[in-house]
Amino acid sequence: MSQLPLNELFVAQRTILLRTLQRIVNHPSTAEDLLHETWLRVDRVLKDRNIDHLEPFVFQTARNLALDHLRANRNRARTVVDNIPSAHLHNISACSTSLDDAIHAVRLVDHLNRNIASLSPRQQRIFSLSRLHGCSYLEIAKQLDVSVSTVQKELKLIMAICVGVAERLNDS
Repeated sequence: MSQLPLNELFVAQRTILLRTLQRIVNHPSTAEDLLHETWLRVDRVLKDRNIDHLEPFVFQTARNLALDHLRANRNRARTVVDNIPSAHLHNISACSTSLDDAIHAVRLVDHLNRNIASLSPRQQRIFSLSRLHGCSYLEIAKQLDVSVSTVQKELKLIMAICVGVAERLNDS
């Protein structure tokens, strides 16, 4: 199918689509990202099949992407906070005040580096994008061409490994 009808529709409906997305996600730059993702998704579908009612399809795709984004954020917030005991969070943010604390911190970083190095390249990339570069699950999923659910599951596994390393080191 020609790109002209899709492009014309997006030019004509861009403002309405963007406002709709902004109302759902309540964040202008996220709405812009979702608008772009909507165009990409619809374009991909149009390469495989013809859509008789393109405008409603575009709006429904945009709405679904926005709801997926909200659901992913809600799940991420629950996963990150609920799966890490508060005692571990306090240990991570505690300042090293003694030589023993400093030695413990160096050992912890060394153990974490070795465990992270043993992860698959994709897991290392997910960890780096999330924890070092501050990317959202959706941004990581787009960059690696995987689902948001995959990113969440991989990060949950990686964080469990990190917590396990800290617990083993604290027990020794």
